[in-house]
Amino acid sequence: MASPGGEGGHEATVAYLKKHALVVVTAESCTAGLIASRLAATPGAGQVLESAFVVYDPKAKRRCLGVPAQVLEKNNLTSEPVALAMARGALDNSDAGVAIANTGVADDADPEIAAGTQCFAWVFREGGDRREFTETRVFQGDRNAIRAASADYALSRVAHYHQQAATG
Repeated sequence: MASPGGEGGHEATVAYLKKHALVVVTAESCTAGLIASRLAATPGAGQVLESAFVVYDPKAKRRCLGVPAQVLEKNNLTSEPVALAMARGALDNSDAGVAIANTGVADDADPEIAAGTQCFAWVFREGGDRREFTETRVFQGDRNAIRAASADYALSRVAHYHQQAATG
């Protein structure tokens, strides 16, 4: 089940982004565009959503976002280093001020990673400075419930990490 801020319920996030003149680019694997879709479903999203990269396949992560081969070889695809490399690549390929990235598993396809494991990265750019944050969470439910909860969670943490970036 999606969080209470689910589909179309991200007005507070959009308002926060507007207030702080933040524009978002997403780099999504497991969520396959749901983070951007959640923003787009919210009135005023045109002022805060620049673009979205959906990079499900490792080759797409390398080709579209420049995720280094060694990051993919050294880490599981469901890992914070991969999410961070995705966010960095998205920011490098956009004019946005914040990149949100997600990679994870929504089912038991990987015996090394628990179903529902989701890795996130948020990278904020202001001038030449960047502040980077990563997190791993495990969500319960069926495949689509996990993806929805993951997208909602990614957006729910923007203000938290932006405030940390501002004080860091």
